Amino acid sequence: MVMNALESPSTRPYLIRAMYEWCTDHSFTPYVAVKVDGSVQVPREFVQGGEIVLNISFDATSSLQLGNEFIEFKARFGGKPCDIMVPIHRVMAIYARENGQGMSFPVSDSPLGTTVVGMDKLHKVSDANESTGDPNKPPPTQPTRPTLTRIK
Repeated sequence: MVMNALESPSTRPYLIRAMYEWCTDHSFTPYVAVKVDGSVQVPREFVQGGEIVLNISFDATSSLQLGNEFIEFKARFGGKPCDIMVPIHRVMAIYARENGQGMSFPVSDSPLGTTVVGMDKLHKVSDANESTGDPNKPPPTQPTRPTLTRIK
């Protein structure tokens, strides 16, 4: 059976896991920036401007699971234990705290679509929900995201 673009699974969880592994292999601290909505389970008092940045390093988390649908772990916020659950499609970026190198992703209400920080600009990898639209129409503006440095 051949899958078309609408049926193929998202590459986002695989890219997040790869960046996490890259960070840990090089003793960097992996952070994820998350666009918070009702589907994101985080302590709301730490959300700023509808976003939260989470340290997902081994030292900062317990029971970390980087799944295809969710990032789940236990962490302490202000000394209180919390269960964290972030839908993969709400992750805006994963990057190393020490140097800012990482990847950013578009955030939508749909779990599909991935953008990767490339050589000089963001390169679209896949977005099955995006219509072809008018090629002369400017792209939609992106929300402010953490500053990322390209990976060489």
